[in-house]
Amino acid sequence: MLAFFLSMPVAQSWDGKWSGEGRKYVLVRPRGGSGLQCGRYEYRFDDGWVAAVSVREVNAAVGRKLRKQSEGFCGYDWMVRSLLEKGRIESGSPRV
Repeated sequence: MLAFFLSMPVAQSWDGKWSGEGRKYVLVRPRGGSGLQCGRYEYRFDDGWVAAVSVREVNAAVGRKLRKQSEGFCGYDWMVRSLLEKGRIESGSPRV
């Protein structure tokens, strides 16, 4: 299984912080036939914000635990789909 962890290392807010900072945003997906490498992937938005998705391989027990701890993925599930399908976070019209 692959665990995807979301963070916002560059926040263009008035105080330089992301309102979700300190919370755990994780999606766990089966590896399937994906050749995705574990590591960190970034996406730069036009407004200067930067999202980072860190990918780690986990076993089923850890995956279940992470799912319970997660507070969702803030609507950025499209980044995980892009990583699994294309091996990178690609812009375009995100699917909801």
